[in-house]
Amino acid sequence: MLIYISENVYGGANKLLRKLKNEWSFTILDDIGDGLGDVDAIIAHATENFTKNLAMRGSCTLEELNKLEKRPFFLHITIDASLRARYANFCEEIANKSLEDFLDFAELQLQQSPQLPQVRDRANIKLYITKYEHYQSEISQVLAKQLREVNQGKDIRVPFQNTTPLRPDWDSYFMKLATLAASRSNCMKRRVGCVIVRDRRVIATGYNGTPRHLVNCHSGGCPRCNNGGAELNTCLCLHAEENALLEAGRDRVGSNAILYCDTCPCLTCSVKIVQTGVREVVYSQSYRMDEASFKVLQEGGVLVRQFSVLEEPRFVVV
Repeated sequence: MLIYISENVYGGANKLLRKLKNEWSFTILDDIGDGLGDVDAIIAHATENFTKNLAMRGSCTLEELNKLEKRPFFLHITIDASLRARYANFCEEIANKSLEDFLDFAELQLQQSPQLPQVRDRANIKLYITKYEHYQSEISQVLAKQLREVNQGKDIRVPFQNTTPLRPDWDSYFMKLATLAASRSNCMKRRVGCVIVRDRRVIATGYNGTPRHLVNCHSGGCPRCNNGGAELNTCLCLHAEENALLEAGRDRVGSNAILYCDTCPCLTCSVKIVQTGVREVVYSQSYRMDEASFKVLQEGGVLVRQFSVLEEPRFVVV
């Protein structure tokens, strides 16, 4: 793993590096442009040593960040803090300086690195320190939790063995595909996406909206959704699960299919899921008909579990 730490001026990147070194045995690389050389040299070194834990900081440009982000072992953490905390960090390194001195220095740094806000905005994990004291034990606990999560619950200190680090598990992968499908929804009420999978292969996808050849819901095609009506029986929109099941058909679904949906299936969709032979339903968000849906799915022999993807960037206030 290669962790790059960016920061707002004196946000605490050095403190994070020390914790990575002392508490998780990371090897600290020199800043970009020093030691190993340019970003290409750093990438080459990290690729050769991808089973090791490496960390660095520095003023990375957008072009350099683009190169780093292509590597599957790369993780970007950015750290910011309150003005008081950042001023305290400044005074630690440069004694006898006023707040005005710090503000002048901060403005100069931003002028010299105009891409810094854009670089920091693309971080996978964003940390914000509210008080200077939180750089001690609190930040260690938060960092430990985040490192475990990005490493799928495994101890970050154990070297990766024959696997690509930071690779999403199958549930995360398929749920993200369901969320992507939801972005195509034309329903005025809510966006829902669905993916049907068998043996870790996508069989069909679906999203909610009006049937083909009808006016899209968001263009007025469904009076119920556009007028705020509550009667589901008057809705013209097909649900995401229905569209995916119709696309796949019972024969293609087979006997070992898993349906991923970013919203728990409603009662009518649950009936269809049972009928088509889906083995398991994995959903992210709850829906108001959960209890009735669960009962139908349970009686139909369908396994049901909830799974929520950890979205990025993760913003953590300490």
